[in-house]
Amino acid sequence: MTDGTTCSTIYGMRTEEYIEKLEASSASVRFDYLARVCQEVFGNARIRGSHHIFRMPWPGDPRINLQKVKGQSNAKPYQVKQVIAALRKMQEAEETEKRGEAQHVEK
Repeated sequence: MTDGTTCSTIYGMRTEEYIEKLEASSASVRFDYLARVCQEVFGNARIRGSHHIFRMPWPGDPRINLQKVKGQSNAKPYQVKQVIAALRKMQEAEETEKRGEAQHVEK
């Protein structure tokens, strides 16, 4: 990711595009970009100090907790992996839902 990443480059992207972009540069993803991706996909964060906490749309108490480290512009690699895993889970749920709708329509 470069410093020139803007909001307009992420809005309207499909889940697969987010995953590909994050995997391609998982070691150098900027914190601000990762937080914007999470906000776009999962909604607004609850912010407590340096922690940005995003709730997941599935049952239980899952969440992604991104922590911005003072003086560091990149997200931590494990945070990027957590976001990728959540995006994959969301993608699977969307695909399952689409298959269910398609089967419902065929009957």
